Order: sequence, then structure tokens, then C-alpha cells
Amino acid sequence: MAVSGGSGSGPVLSLDTLVRLGRETRTPGASDGRVRPGGAGPAEEAGPGDPPARTAPSGGARRLPLPAGMTLPLGFDAVAVPAHLGPSLMPRLPRVGCVYADETHWWWIVPADSDYALRWPDAAHYATGAVLPDAPHPDRLPTLVHRPSGTVPYTPPIPLYLALCRVTGTTPVWSRPVSA
Repeated sequence: MAVSGGSGSGPVLSLDTLVRLGRETRTPGASDGRVRPGGAGPAEEAGPGDPPARTAPSGGARRLPLPAGMTLPLGFDAVAVPAHLGPSLMPRLPRVGCVYADETHWWWIVPADSDYALRWPDAAHYATGAVLPDAPHPDRLPTLVHRPSGTVPYTPPIPLYLALCRVTGTTPVWSRPVSA
């Protein structure tokens, strides 16, 4: 789908472009109010001798690095769940994207803004920009435990939300009332 203002009035914009123009997220670790685009494009990969990929610039914050070859048409965030819940969520999902694990959490990559109008269960931690909070071992990133067969790293957020509600015994709560 493309949108045009009329004959010869400017560039043609696709729906994808319009969504990306409207989606801005805070730069992880930035205190000066800067914003960055939603992150469309291929995942960045650290080369030999380079610092770890996608690490936030300040305060010891770290960002989950995505495997080489992944594309990010919708940016990305992460949802952390306690490690003991991770294995029970996997078979409940129709599609599993990139999943990382450490001794305390499993981290699921979801499209950016997957917390919009959605209150994740208390057992979950939503990490905007997939920036990890302070961890017991700040020198170690979680390990990639599942990589999807394609190039898109996302686990669909609504099935993940519902599966997490199911395994925690939480009643799904939608933040906006449905109106007729």
C-alpha cells in the first residue's frame, strides 16, 4: 500500500515507512532526551575486536545482541520471565523467535512497543530496547537458547502474553476497555 499526495507532489510513502516515521523510542541510557528511530533494518553485529553489539552507551546497561542476519522491521524490545517458567512457555507458543537465558531469566525478543495498551503480568519484566537491568554478573550476557529458522527474531507478543498469564495463573488484563 502506498500513499501519495497527488500527481508529482513528492515521494510515495508506503505504510511501512509511515509506521516507522511515527515510531520513536528513547535511546537506552540517554539522559538528554534524544530519540532514535524504531530500529528497522538488519541487526548490528560486532566485528573482531569491536565492543559487544548493541550495548547501551552509559551506566553499565547492556543490550541483548541479536544474531547476524536478523532483520528488524519493527524495532525490538524484550520480555523477561523467571527462568523456571521459560521451558513451560516454549510449547505453548505458535512461533518462537530469539530467546536468551541466564540463571535467573529467559528473555523473549518481541517487536518494539509490545507493551502499548498491555499490562504484562507481574512475573514479567518488559525491557524497552532489550536493555537488560542490572544483573548479578554484569560481565556476562544471557545465552541465545533458541534462534528461529527465518530472519525475523520476534516471538508474537499476544500469544506470549497469554501463555505467560496461563502459566502464572494470572487473569489477562487489557488496559483499555472494549467499547461497542
